[in-house]
Amino acid sequence: MGTPARGTTKASGNVTSPCKILKCNSEFWAATSGSHHLGAEEAPEFCTALRAYAHCTRRTARTCRGDLAYHSAVHGIDDLMVQHNCSKDGPTSQPRLRTLPPGDSQERSDSPEICHYEKSFHKHSATPNYTHCGLFGDPHLRTFTDTFQTCKVQGAWPLIDNNYLNVQVTNTPVLPGSSATATSKLTIIFKSFQECVDQKVYQAEMDELPAAFADGSKNGGDKHGANSLKITEKVSGQHIEIQAKYIGTTIVVRQVGRYLTFAVRMPEEVVNAVEDRDSQGLYLCLRGCPLNQQIDFQAIRSAQATEGRTRRKGPSLPAPPEAFTYETATAKCREKLPVEDLYFQSCVFDLLTTGDINFMLAAYYAFEDVKMLHSNKDKLHLYERTRDLATGNMAPMGTYPTLWVAVALLCLSQCWLCLL
Repeated sequence: MGTPARGTTKASGNVTSPCKILKCNSEFWAATSGSHHLGAEEAPEFCTALRAYAHCTRRTARTCRGDLAYHSAVHGIDDLMVQHNCSKDGPTSQPRLRTLPPGDSQERSDSPEICHYEKSFHKHSATPNYTHCGLFGDPHLRTFTDTFQTCKVQGAWPLIDNNYLNVQVTNTPVLPGSSATATSKLTIIFKSFQECVDQKVYQAEMDELPAAFADGSKNGGDKHGANSLKITEKVSGQHIEIQAKYIGTTIVVRQVGRYLTFAVRMPEEVVNAVEDRDSQGLYLCLRGCPLNQQIDFQAIRSAQATEGRTRRKGPSLPAPPEAFTYETATAKCREKLPVEDLYFQSCVFDLLTTGDINFMLAAYYAFEDVKMLHSNKDKLHLYERTRDLATGNMAPMGTYPTLWVAVALLCLSQCWLCLL
């Protein structure tokens, strides 16, 4: 289950969405966990919990207009009311229902073959090629083609948009007046697929990482192959994993500090399953960030190094909650990321930009997810000059020209300040 909501007011001027549908979902799941196949004697208790769920959604209706998870929950409640013969009138307290033994809940070993990607899509062809996309930090994007970008992308942006699922992220400023943003909300829509799964919506936001879909379920619904879509909670309130076997896809969502990270492993066939390729220009995992949203990572880092060393004050960058110099940021990042690849460099970038130590952990876990999800172990590390590297080799120090340029500029700036 997700971490209980902790109120709407946040530090550093950020405010959580007033829509509290995730809290309603979590309360309903807590009351009915393991009770999907109820006996007749338990139906009244389930209906009581369902009425409480409906009451909770009504309380937040005004603030949840346009929220996909809210509308999914409302429709789900109506369906469950009909399925369980529940009256809309009656008690609304939420008793804790009996949970079934582990392994009993909605387990179906006879799922149809169409609900297992490798068995169905590639019955007469080679093993599918898998690819990876990840988003973390301030925010940094690794696309399905292993392009690494640092982007602004404030507000809501689509990460994935194909025939099987949609993923949308919302990025908000980390500090008031700063261009640094991080992911504060994530919505994943799994579209209904043959006899495998019903449409399911997963939504997470700051301080709320549920271990269930928006309707309270943990799998693909009532269809025969429902278990081909599953949510597993790895660390309560911090790490969930979604397995969508019917499309050969694994999704990892984490909350690190106050912000979310996203990582996915998906077959190329599914990545490219799009009705109209021309309409996919904003599909970030496939096309990358628009040029006007990209940040020149290498050019800005030398300025960060100078800013961090001299602690020069100016109107362009607000003071972070904890000041890092270029040296202390690199030392801190090296503790978790010993290889000076783009994950290491993004860690340094984020510490200097935000002053938040959790961004170091976000970079670390993003790379851990790459190690778990990327199918080509020779492409785990990315560098500034990837094309110049032999496959699978660690880049020698000579492949970091801009890093040495940054150091040189730093020394020159220090000498210039002495002369002044």
